[in-house]
Amino acid sequence: MSQEIVFVTGNANKLKEVQMLLAPVDGQKSVQLTNEPLDLDELQDVDLEAIALNKCKQAVELLGVGKPVFVEDTALRFDEFNGLPGAYIKWFLKSMGLEKIVKMLEPFENKGAEAVTTIAYADENGQYHVFQGITKGKIVDSRGPTNFGWDSIFEPNEGKGMTYAEMDKEFKNVISHRGKAFIEFKKFLFA
Repeated sequence: MSQEIVFVTGNANKLKEVQMLLAPVDGQKSVQLTNEPLDLDELQDVDLEAIALNKCKQAVELLGVGKPVFVEDTALRFDEFNGLPGAYIKWFLKSMGLEKIVKMLEPFENKGAEAVTTIAYADENGQYHVFQGITKGKIVDSRGPTNFGWDSIFEPNEGKGMTYAEMDKEFKNVISHRGKAFIEFKKFLFA
């Protein structure tokens, strides 16, 4: 019997990736993932857990207590900028584009960055749980398809010299921040 969980997202690419990440492996229990593209306010903060928890609490208010629900928030933190743009990367991308984001680091030698996914989950009892995955890498000139956020400018240290955009989904899911966060989430769900 599979457990039904609501994933709050309006991003079709993110939904597909999460469906892959939560797919059962070797006789694991399965999760029946449903999607709700709720319009949630985003807390303006540098604390990634606080942002995700705030969104999850809003989702519970809208969907009702007792329905397992999770939100996933992704950030891109530049070492040189003490973690910024962080959770604001979506807005930087929307207003500046990939090329200008890369140019922000041009005057600096340090191109180090980390990609972070934070999952906030409310279980059927109304308890909140947070899971996080981090992948270290660097910011590079855009390479590969540009249809999934900032994937084409992030080259993970363990990525064999490829950006996320240049990788096949299976390899990316093994090393990515999102993949790491969902490993922790799955361990919790299937414990």
